[in-house]
Amino acid sequence: MNGQAGASVVSISGVSKVFATAAGQTKALEDIDLSIAPGEFVSLIGPSGCGKSTLLRLIGDLTAPTSGTITVNGKPARRARADRDYGIVFQAPVLFDWRTVQANVALPLEVKGVARAERDERVRAMLELVELTDFAPHHPYQLSGGMQQRVSIARALALEPSILLMDEPFGALDEMTRERMNSEVQRIWQRTGTTVVFVTHSIPEAVFLSSRVAVMSPRPGRIVRVIDIDLPRPRTDDTRESTRYFSLITEVRETLRGRRADGADRSGTVASAERTLAEGAVG
Repeated sequence: MNGQAGASVVSISGVSKVFATAAGQTKALEDIDLSIAPGEFVSLIGPSGCGKSTLLRLIGDLTAPTSGTITVNGKPARRARADRDYGIVFQAPVLFDWRTVQANVALPLEVKGVARAERDERVRAMLELVELTDFAPHHPYQLSGGMQQRVSIARALALEPSILLMDEPFGALDEMTRERMNSEVQRIWQRTGTTVVFVTHSIPEAVFLSSRVAVMSPRPGRIVRVIDIDLPRPRTDDTRESTRYFSLITEVRETLRGRRADGADRSGTVASAERTLAEGAVG
């Protein structure tokens, strides 16, 4: 599902995005370069308004870049979307209340025209994956927020996409539920091997989940640094109490603030802007 070994599932080269507004043009992203390998879990983090979600939408061909190129599984993003290479999970679950949990997960399979027997088996497998088998006949309004997001994840994985795009999926959840969902997503990711691109405002969440964290500057968003997360897997509650976990959180936070972990400032006006906005918006 993830493309050829050694190849990038996502390749972003020289991508910029400019939006036309009533006040003129707004540059959201500038000169983004990023490659994501098969099976990676890469988080995008940065100050509010830095273009994290815009970059995710560009990868998913929900909007087009102003300049630069994006390929997914070696294809233009538009072709990859037509081939259903993506699954997308947004902050809100976007479930249909008049459909049962089972019917919500089945929806993309119905749209694709998958035969009933195959569709039922795939839905059963997805609900088992997210541990909601017993809730198949329920409706979304009968579920907690975390359970609704698990249904959304099951639906996104129903067509076995090679890449899962997740746009702050746990931002509306309380801290305890969010931590449980982080563990659930890690378990699902490890079982499926799907490549994940994950947008978050939470530094601890990014560190806990990711293979790498791409730290972005204020608008126009640039990738300031990509930090390898070398914590062993599976990650557990013990991981959250480890010295290395806290060290990596500090490293991401200091990068957001325009400083290295040793306290030295990065030079240039970009670092100064990052420092000012990151301290107010993230952290």
